[in-house]
Amino acid sequence: MDARLQRRVQRYGWDKAAGCYEQYWADQLAPAQDRVLALAALQPGDRVLDVACGTGLVTVRAAEAVGRTGRVLATDLSGLMVERLRDTVAARGLTQVGVQQCDAEALPIDDADFDAALCALGLMYVADPVVALRHMYRALDPPGRVVIAVWGARARCGWAEVFPIVERRVASEVCPLFFQLGTGDTLAHELGRVAFTDVHIERIATTLRYDSGDAACGAAFAGGPVALAYSRFDPGTRAAVHEEYLASIAQFRSGPGYDIPGEFVVARGWRR
Repeated sequence: MDARLQRRVQRYGWDKAAGCYEQYWADQLAPAQDRVLALAALQPGDRVLDVACGTGLVTVRAAEAVGRTGRVLATDLSGLMVERLRDTVAARGLTQVGVQQCDAEALPIDDADFDAALCALGLMYVADPVVALRHMYRALDPPGRVVIAVWGARARCGWAEVFPIVERRVASEVCPLFFQLGTGDTLAHELGRVAFTDVHIERIATTLRYDSGDAACGAAFAGGPVALAYSRFDPGTRAAVHEEYLASIAQFRSGPGYDIPGEFVVARGWRR
């Protein structure tokens, strides 16, 4: 896939999802975000880079951890995600947080300017993850740590059929290698390629709870990575993809809702 096309798809796709992202994903992503912050072990005064920050679910917690003597720079490719985070930062008076719209593969940052770099469930969407990791590496002041979370193996993510369901209607070009980083030792290998050391990997089995079919479909289509393609579907096509997706997760039905299995992979590495 052409890298420039992928970046455009990601930018405008997440603009589409920004308005309902937290509604459908805040609780479901919390186990991965909790572990990212635990492994980062942020302290008052730390300088933190949060890459692919989205609406700031990790950013805000990082800012609280580092306090007024610390500093957080949050970056995201989506302009509307960044706008939402700026509103949140202003409303909470988090003067230690800066927010910038930019590409993870071209971070406009100084070398050795941060104690920790975080990327919670964003690296899968980057056209060249190794380039993004190199930017995070150069951002760190030794000894600095990076903590990354990605989705795990496709077979362990019960919602994964959303991609082929959309692709059968339109070439969405969302992220052809979405599950690759969470498969086997891929994430550890990529961190090693960038020269991170003492790499620690954890796999976290999780359950995505949705109280209704409408909520499950909202998360899969309107609030997630296929939002751009979904926004172009007519009502009949939307009804068809909802029906097909609910059939794909029928085995996870729990009363009126769904308990969909998933897996996160969380890694920590060091620049010594």
